[in-house]
Amino acid sequence: MKIVTVETLQGVNYEELGVVTGSTIQSKNMFSDFGQGLKSIVGGELKSYTGMMEKARNQATQRMVDQAVKMGADAIIGVRYTTSAIMAQAAEVLVYGTAIKYKY
Repeated sequence: MKIVTVETLQGVNYEELGVVTGSTIQSKNMFSDFGQGLKSIVGGELKSYTGMMEKARNQATQRMVDQAVKMGADAIIGVRYTTSAIMAQAAEVLVYGTAIKYKY
C-alpha cells in the first residue's frame, strides 16, 4: 500500500474512496514512567518514550491501512499524524488520510 503525505498524485487517474483513520492509546508502566521522570531532570532523550511512540505510530498506521484495504484502496494520500495527551501517563496517536483507487 502506497502511503504519501501529498494531497494529490499528479499524472495519476484515481477516485477517492473516503477518509481512513487509525489510532491507538499507549501508556508506560509506573516503574518506567518513574525512571523517565528522573531522566528528565538531567536532560537527554527519553528513549523509552521514543520507542513507545514509534510503536504507537506503527500500530495506528497499520490500522489505517487495514481500513483502506477493506475499502479496496490502492493507496492513501494526504496522510497526517497527530497526538494528544489522554491523561498524565497516556497519549493517543491518530493517523488519517484519503483512501484512493487507481483508474486504469
